[in-house]
Amino acid sequence: MIQHRLWANGGPHRTGTATPPPRPDRPAAPAPPPPPRWRKWLPIAGILLTAALFLLPGRISGNAEQLSYSQLKSDISAGQVASVSLGTDGGVSGELTNGTTFTSSYPVALQDPQFAQLLDQHKVKVSTQPAHTSIWSVLLSLLPLALLVALFLWTGRAARRQLAGLGGIGRSCGKVFDTERPSTTFADVAGYEGAKQEVIEVVDFLRHPDRYRKAGAVGPRGVLMVGPPGTGKTLLARAMAGEAGVPFISVTGSSFVEMFVGVGAARVRDLFADARRRAPSIVFIDEVDAIGQRRGGQVISNDERDHTLNQLLAEMDGFDPAAGVVVIAATNRPQVLDPALLRPGRFDRQVVIPLPTQRERRAILAVHRQGKHLGPDVDLDVVARATPGFSGADLANLVNEAAIFAVRARRQVIEAVDFADARDRILLGGREGSNVLLPDEKHAVAVHESGHALVAALSPHGDPVAKVTILPAGQALGVTEQLPIDERHLHSAGYLKDSLAIRMGGRAAEQIVFGETSTGAASDLAGATELATRMVREFGMSPTLGPVGFASGSPMYLGGEEVKNRPYAEATQRVIDEEVATLLREAERRATATLTEHRRALDRLTEVLLERETIDGADVDQVLGRFPTEIRI
Repeated sequence: MIQHRLWANGGPHRTGTATPPPRPDRPAAPAPPPPPRWRKWLPIAGILLTAALFLLPGRISGNAEQLSYSQLKSDISAGQVASVSLGTDGGVSGELTNGTTFTSSYPVALQDPQFAQLLDQHKVKVSTQPAHTSIWSVLLSLLPLALLVALFLWTGRAARRQLAGLGGIGRSCGKVFDTERPSTTFADVAGYEGAKQEVIEVVDFLRHPDRYRKAGAVGPRGVLMVGPPGTGKTLLARAMAGEAGVPFISVTGSSFVEMFVGVGAARVRDLFADARRRAPSIVFIDEVDAIGQRRGGQVISNDERDHTLNQLLAEMDGFDPAAGVVVIAATNRPQVLDPALLRPGRFDRQVVIPLPTQRERRAILAVHRQGKHLGPDVDLDVVARATPGFSGADLANLVNEAAIFAVRARRQVIEAVDFADARDRILLGGREGSNVLLPDEKHAVAVHESGHALVAALSPHGDPVAKVTILPAGQALGVTEQLPIDERHLHSAGYLKDSLAIRMGGRAAEQIVFGETSTGAASDLAGATELATRMVREFGMSPTLGPVGFASGSPMYLGGEEVKNRPYAEATQRVIDEEVATLLREAERRATATLTEHRRALDRLTEVLLERETIDGADVDQVLGRFPTEIRI
């Protein structure tokens, strides 16, 4: 609801309870290094080496002179042959009298009786060649085959490393914290005392299982933590493991489902088998909605996801109960989970981790300020009051952005202005400066924001004004900020009607000063229409329609609402439209009457804004001649 408002002229209307921009995604894993340049030359080197090995025997034997059988007999007859060696296959080799070696491969040499007589007649030394083959020739002949086998083996190992191995595709992808168990405890989780009490019995069961067994009680099987992103669901799960002192197995829901059929179910079996071996242990499944979505709700079903979910259901409860294993799951979309996953015996406890309250935001800021130097003007209570709707991750980002602003100003001490600039950057985006506006546009923005600020300051149920600026930031050309003194949980009809009048204040101021309106009120009109529609349709604040409420849908933690069919007729819709228009006209009439009555204050505040560009709530009260209230951020 409306607890803190930013009236953005020329940009989207923002409310303090709306979730701030989501925290940035986790940084992507670094890209693998490029292959070395020498790798592309490996095939060419292999081809050249193979060719050299095949040609080497020929090159070795190429130094001997090749003689025909008839030439050999002629040389023997001429006395030019000193020795011959006869092979069993009919080959002949030897040495001439001048020292030159020769070979002759006439196969019938041993069958020629005249050849032996010729050798004996000319006193040629005769020997026989051994019948065995040289080991070096065998190795040289096998070397090309060995090189090819080595190349195939190296390629196969590279492919297995890239694909993580087909043999391990069914293994669990869980990261096990066993030898170095999480050192996080509940003391490291700031705030959320109610959520801690919900899970303390799970920790006690893991510490003292015999106590429950003797009493005949069965410990909790699973804990489902739901809530907006960045609220610390994973941190609380690690704190449970740290308090219990048991192994902690962490896995994401998306790591189960692959392109191969049956891989997800196999990984679930392997995950729980590993958890049972380490029992007592905790299995943490982050983003469980990736595998736990409701079955039968899609036109085209995903059998692989259904098989994975069925295996998870069987492991958590069924013929093979996981004794001593507690499953903790976290999700941002509890409305899409299968009902079988949420029944008792599987996820026995559902713990809601909401956005932190003002007191919890103060505690979270105290944790993230450790190691940083804060100036004496920094009040964490004021910063906590100025950040409604911020999650724990958003608060961590706020402190880091404030430190960056301090470094940009060449300071090591973080001051209050750094927190204010960091908060504006997170909510509105980067500030562009006032030089982007023409003089007439700057005057129109000053009139518009002065209208918002004066109507807010003069409304009996309006929240105090904290800051007014005409410096563009993001898509907003100007901003009026209101901060509640206390965090509200219920809002009366008077408070909501004042909120509508405040939203109409900028448009009414333009009409009074310039006699016409501009496009700067587009976001204000959209926000006012949305609020008036909820007042009529959901809150029963229309005397014509009566005490009837039509919920627009189930809220979703990731933003938006679950779309449902309209549960009322066209005639009812016509009445709703008429009542919304009536509320908006009444709000515009109130804003116009208020600003007309205080026209001098409107002109004076416009001059102050044009002169100083940014003022606070005390300056608005001073223009109205009231005692200023110190509400700063």
